[in-house]
Amino acid sequence: MIGAWYGDGECALHFPGGWEIDVFEPRTPQPIGDEEIRVALDKPAGQRPLRELAEGRKRPLIILDDLTRPTPTDRVLPHLLRHLDEAGIQRSAVGIMLASGAHEVASMDATRRKAGAAADGCRFLIHDAWTWGRRLGTTSFGSPVIVDPEVAASDLLIGVGGVYPQHSVGFGGGSKLILGVLERRSIVSLHYSHGSVAGTYDVRNDFRRNLDEMARIAGLRTVVTVHVDARRRPVRVVAGDPELTFDASVEFSRTAYSAPTPEGYDLVVSNAYPMDVSLTFSRSKGLAPLAHAGPGASKVLIAACPEGLGLHRLFPFLNGPRFEAYRHRLRRLSTVRAASIPTRLASKGRKTIGRLTARVSTMQAERAAPRQAFAGQITSDGHRPVHLWTPLAPRGSLPERIPGFQRAASWEDVIDRVRSEQPAEQLRVAVYPCGPLHCLEPAPAELAVR
Repeated sequence: MIGAWYGDGECALHFPGGWEIDVFEPRTPQPIGDEEIRVALDKPAGQRPLRELAEGRKRPLIILDDLTRPTPTDRVLPHLLRHLDEAGIQRSAVGIMLASGAHEVASMDATRRKAGAAADGCRFLIHDAWTWGRRLGTTSFGSPVIVDPEVAASDLLIGVGGVYPQHSVGFGGGSKLILGVLERRSIVSLHYSHGSVAGTYDVRNDFRRNLDEMARIAGLRTVVTVHVDARRRPVRVVAGDPELTFDASVEFSRTAYSAPTPEGYDLVVSNAYPMDVSLTFSRSKGLAPLAHAGPGASKVLIAACPEGLGLHRLFPFLNGPRFEAYRHRLRRLSTVRAASIPTRLASKGRKTIGRLTARVSTMQAERAAPRQAFAGQITSDGHRPVHLWTPLAPRGSLPERIPGFQRAASWEDVIDRVRSEQPAEQLRVAVYPCGPLHCLEPAPAELAVR
């Protein structure tokens, strides 16, 4: 599949005869229908049904994750709005906002795509994190909670999103939906003041705890979490308290999306669907399988990119302002509290000594073990560039030269390039059809489908 939110079409990949192909599909249940979604909202975890929570409220606001996430929120909205109807709330009083955060400001078209036809008559609101918000408080981590004015004015805040692997801070979803409606200063504090941005699936980290506090302060008390299959169809829906439902949702993701790392393969192919709207997010979400490829392996990223390059305003790729590296350093400095400076300096000194001591003995291991850095960059010496195929990118929407990538004109062009890199007649190929969804951990051999 390619082109999430832009057709969701099928894409067949043809490989030369004699190549050994392993396809690692997600192990999700069968898609669910409207009845299962209805039951999930009627029986939320840890709280009363939404129709009861909404009684007497005048200004509800529904936050949806944006087009960079595959969540079919349009399937959930009819059931959610039914609860608000039964609570006596007029559609014209219901606000709907995409949680775009530091991403490009969502358009009205994108909001309508995510909400679906059932939301007609609601107030469609646009969030821009680079305008001034309203400060509601400060977390115990020192992060200011500054939200969109519409969030502050709401008397019932509801989130709809998915719990997907982040490859850097554990998993998204749950309380993280609040990040998408924060003002810039809060987003900077979250991303630059935590050491838990470390490329693991651990959710017991200070980044997540800070988010939970922010969500509580902002009033995000109820969320609807949706898991999807390889075709972006809902396979699991759960509603209720965001903190209470999060652990079970993470466990589902780690099981259903689990896939082995591709050690020993000659060619590794990662498809950025269902987070392939732009190169910026295909790169940050879809490179994880390729980061585990061996030094001699050929690497391919399929990224539909119907929106072209895209934009992340904290971590831009090829469209950031001048002196972006210096801006990163200044942002990190801006989050440091004076009282923490002595502790930080001591910790930095210990870490530096430890790195220098261990450097000689680990140098070879570091060269052999590339990893995905925070913003999606593959870091390692001596590894081949990634062959990039962008079948839906509009003409002229991507730069001619893309660091770390070599663009291919077609799938046939990809195969020709791989042949030039790999002299053997028979190759072992690992295909990850949903690169951004896969949790790359040791997994049973039967996960492979030939």
